[in-house]
Amino acid sequence: MNPAEWLHRTALRGGARPALLAGEQVVMDYAAFRDAAARLGAGLAARGVSKGGRVAIFMGNRVEYLIALYGIWFTGAAAVPINAKLHPKEAGWIIENAGASVTLSDGKLGPGLAGPAVLADGAEWEALLQSEPMARPEVLDTEDMAWLFYTSGTTGKPKGVMMTCGNIAAMTYSYFTGVDDVLPEDALLYAAPMSHGAGIYHFMHVIRGARHVVPESGGFDPGEILSLGRPVGSISMFAASTMVRRLVDHAKATGQDGEGLRTITYAGGPMYEADILDAVETMGARFIQVYGQGECPMGITALSRHDVADRSHPRWRARLNSVGTAQSAVLVRIVDETGAELPPGETGEIAVRGATVMKGYWRNPEATARTIRDGWLWTGVVGRMDDDG
Repeated sequence: MNPAEWLHRTALRGGARPALLAGEQVVMDYAAFRDAAARLGAGLAARGVSKGGRVAIFMGNRVEYLIALYGIWFTGAAAVPINAKLHPKEAGWIIENAGASVTLSDGKLGPGLAGPAVLADGAEWEALLQSEPMARPEVLDTEDMAWLFYTSGTTGKPKGVMMTCGNIAAMTYSYFTGVDDVLPEDALLYAAPMSHGAGIYHFMHVIRGARHVVPESGGFDPGEILSLGRPVGSISMFAASTMVRRLVDHAKATGQDGEGLRTITYAGGPMYEADILDAVETMGARFIQVYGQGECPMGITALSRHDVADRSHPRWRARLNSVGTAQSAVLVRIVDETGAELPPGETGEIAVRGATVMKGYWRNPEATARTIRDGWLWTGVVGRMDDDG
């Protein structure tokens, strides 16, 4: 399933619904969002982009980011999202390694580093959006790559994680069944980089016809986020644990309780017990934790809103300090160095198997063979499982 098909269907049945917002201001409804993506896709196709190709995105948070993503998918090509905080030379290496034929950027790319680039504020972008729109997205199958995500490269050169249409679909459906529902009246706020965790959740919100909000700052500002709560309403957002701490501190300092924020999904690093206790006490049962990695994005385990807020269970503190239970699309095991499953309570490596696990590393079969063994993703992370899973 091509992810752009979800946008196409939502626009057909609810085209007048507000889709893209800059702060409180509606920029496009779903009909216009779909039209812009279809026009951008047509323009890219005229430049030779097609199924099996790769197009990089190197820009900060802005509404054009979503148009870029879905425009790429309209052509059947794979998107290569690059963290906007990277140095242009680092981005250039990724673009070259991915073999991206075009880069969609906002001026962050240095000259001559990575081939053709289209700037989201430039005349060429506007020319692409004047193309005759594609009638509907190209057909993609389960094993076709849609997302090429590069790891941080902390232990060497970044590796390209190949995410297929099937991986994305499984992650999306798993979110609905085991993490949180999305309502049509919801709004997804992009305060963290759209190239990473924050950008993973747009699939669910496109399917439901919910709103997508890019704050005017383009990033994380606690005061701005809390001020958007009341006028926008029913906001969901992804946040690293440090962002949760800053948001709670600002709420306490200004006498606010997070009104208008529906769900805050935290991940990406350890959450101190004192911080999440303070967060729930200050802002209520709005918090959900997920655990994943680039090779299985946001799709390994989840700690529900109830478990984060519950204080009645005899082991509530242990649960609060965990990363939850396996999500519905995967098996999670704790294994020893031979791959044998360890009993509850024993410490070993976390291994994952299921539909959200990557296809492999881009043009790196050796690293793929080391990481995926007999169908299991060896995460490189140490953990243990309790008797409740």
